[in-house]
Amino acid sequence: MRSVFHLSALALALATTPVLAKPLIFCSDGEPEGFDSAMFTAATTNDASSEAIYNRLVDFQKGSTKVVPGLAVKWEISDDGLTYIFHLRRGVKFHTTEWFTPSREFNADDVLFSFKRQLDKDHPGHTASKQGWPYANDMSFPDLIKSIEKIDPYKVKFVLSRPDAPFLADLGMGFTSIVSAEYGEKLVKDGKPELINTQPVGTGPFVFKKYQKGEFVRYEANPSYWGGKQPIDKLVFAITADPAVRAQKIKAGECNFMTYPKPADVPGLQADSKLHVQTTEALVTSYLAFNTQKKPLADKRVRQALSMAIDKDAIIKTVYEGRAAKAHLPFPPSMWGYNKSIKPLAHDYAKAKDLLKQAGFPNGFETTIWVRVGGGGSNPNSKLTAELIQADWKKVGVEAKIVVMEWAELLKRSKAGEHEVTINGWAGDNGDPDNFLTPNLSCKAAESGENRARWCNKKFDELLERARLVTKVAERTKMYEEAQKIFAEEAPWSALAHPMMTVVSQKNVTGFVPSPFTNNNFTGVNVK
Repeated sequence: MRSVFHLSALALALATTPVLAKPLIFCSDGEPEGFDSAMFTAATTNDASSEAIYNRLVDFQKGSTKVVPGLAVKWEISDDGLTYIFHLRRGVKFHTTEWFTPSREFNADDVLFSFKRQLDKDHPGHTASKQGWPYANDMSFPDLIKSIEKIDPYKVKFVLSRPDAPFLADLGMGFTSIVSAEYGEKLVKDGKPELINTQPVGTGPFVFKKYQKGEFVRYEANPSYWGGKQPIDKLVFAITADPAVRAQKIKAGECNFMTYPKPADVPGLQADSKLHVQTTEALVTSYLAFNTQKKPLADKRVRQALSMAIDKDAIIKTVYEGRAAKAHLPFPPSMWGYNKSIKPLAHDYAKAKDLLKQAGFPNGFETTIWVRVGGGGSNPNSKLTAELIQADWKKVGVEAKIVVMEWAELLKRSKAGEHEVTINGWAGDNGDPDNFLTPNLSCKAAESGENRARWCNKKFDELLERARLVTKVAERTKMYEEAQKIFAEEAPWSALAHPMMTVVSQKNVTGFVPSPFTNNNFTGVNVK
């Protein structure tokens, strides 16, 4: 079993905690890839970086998809949808840390630095990320954003090359977090630009203090936070991959808060008088991605056959304990733009075998399924899911070997295209269908590797691009419905489930509001 957050690690994490401090211990489900969310896409990284350390120009109202002011107090959008002017918040201070003391407050220079480092390969901050800037690239920001101009220290103008309906909401996503230009420029001058990821400096509610790989991340409340100092003095992410161990620890009082319990453990957690369990619908899809650049998965008949062979009812019952809905399209039916007319492929072993025969594999073939250790928000037990799929595929002659690896390693290697099949998931970031389709299934995302199916369909891409150009929901819906038809026919994924989201806290934890995006933000949370 993977090393979990033992009491010795907890003691170390809180070694400097005064007796009267009020820490919140969050048993998180995975390792962060780093602490600069513009460099990564995983939800565990987002929680540990953008949600705790940083702010963005706009934010989402707690518990909803409504865009509200963040580091920008207001904005104007031109009638043609090409120009956005943001009026910036005054009096916002950057964190003071052991590695950096700011000499000024947040201003327009920080906005320009935060975006231009992702958009311009010649920008001095661009080399800070060894793996590139995946989200910005997959969202076509380098092509979309024609220019960013500083009108004055507290006013910034974005000029787009074309109208883009989701753009404002996109600015509330983690990868647009604002970093300190002064700090970034100092690191470049010192020849250490990459430290912006491991020694972060933001404007957010918590200041990063220490990270112990496989054990914990420790933060302290930002004493100068523009939104007011947080009720909790210390925040610790106790990295605990095994959901059963997370449940044990919160029952024992070793955690104040946990996410993604095993569905089978939920009734027991609900029965515990010391705990509060919140279960909500979320914009989440669990899926199995076929690497379409590898044979025989390059043949859509093979992908259709493998999808038909999967008994999704068994997965919902066994893995999710009924706390999920079957999926067959990229995003949940609760989101606008969902094509209700598309029927799922029937679970049919005989037809699956016939399709494999047509594709030239009457006796099946061998493949691998990559899964993460433990479970997360989209799938509480990836290994068990893979075992059920393995048994289904065996019935049509396909032998699948299951490979289990740490979450960060799986993300890194599958992004490089080393996998054949992998189980993954996606939680929506901004309440727009584009957020499920472009980052996961576009041609640009296939090039970057964030598209785990490595699938590129020009007609599908054109529909996504056209849909971003218009603002009327009815028009965009038609285009997304057409795009989903192509997805259903091509089967780059086998979408498995739309799970319910469950978080558990001690009853003395107040103020936490579940996010439809599954972000875990502890602003305003208290431990009484």
